[in-house]
Amino acid sequence: MMEFPDIRTNLGSYVNDLVDFLDRTLEGFFDFIFLITSQAINGIQDFLLLMPWWFFIIVIFLLGWYFRTVFSGVLYAGFIFLIGTFGLWEDMMTTIAIILTAVLICLMIGIPLGIWMSYSNGFSTVMRPILDAMQTMPSFVYLIPAIFFFGLGNVSAIFATLIYALPPVIRLTELAIRGVDKEVIESAQSFGSSRWQMLRKVQLPQALPTIMAGVNQTTMMALAMVVIASMVGASGLGEQVLVAINRIDIALGFEAGISIVFLAVIIDRITNGVADKFQKHRRVGQ
Repeated sequence: MMEFPDIRTNLGSYVNDLVDFLDRTLEGFFDFIFLITSQAINGIQDFLLLMPWWFFIIVIFLLGWYFRTVFSGVLYAGFIFLIGTFGLWEDMMTTIAIILTAVLICLMIGIPLGIWMSYSNGFSTVMRPILDAMQTMPSFVYLIPAIFFFGLGNVSAIFATLIYALPPVIRLTELAIRGVDKEVIESAQSFGSSRWQMLRKVQLPQALPTIMAGVNQTTMMALAMVVIASMVGASGLGEQVLVAINRIDIALGFEAGISIVFLAVIIDRITNGVADKFQKHRRVGQ
């Protein structure tokens, strides 16, 4: 049998040297990111935990009712109540805080990048293979630089989640802006609209339903990282799943796992409901 020649490339060591260089050179920047992110997570978590349990359940019911149906509101409220009866209320709030922080950062980065890609073919050409790599790289790999830069904890989870969940909102924002009807754009240009006015008053409103689909996908991918992120010290429901695996605790594993499923259903349906509302309002406006 033919053997592969004894040739060894050191690409991995070059990447290691680059990460080490970034860690030494940008130590202050990473410390600042750690401080801001940890404060954001703790602030959201503290705010959620300050709410009485019944008030939070009412909020979920109202969101389900407004964006879906009355039955959906009752069902989602029942899911949240059931998670509380599992004794996982605080873990659920931590998970929601991590997801909200990750999604907000993804939107602050992803939507502007998507808009930039829609205006620049060159930038879009450069970004597409990077986004492909971000989406296809095994998610466990993201945990290594996360630990290196930020240590164990929720901030590392945010960093890993950010890389994994960012591409959908960037891609769908670009697609949405590029997909705006050319006649609408030409009409706005004929009235002397500047590029900023056209983006703010024409393109973004027209593209909003598709952008909201990107927000939905990013949120669901952030939720999918909950269990994986627990391996770098992230607390919440994912941590309980990891504990259940280590203890071979079927009861805890089922309760924590089904709680994540409940959250996924609620988040998916509500964000889809938001996109549907925007779509209906746009049709009415037309």
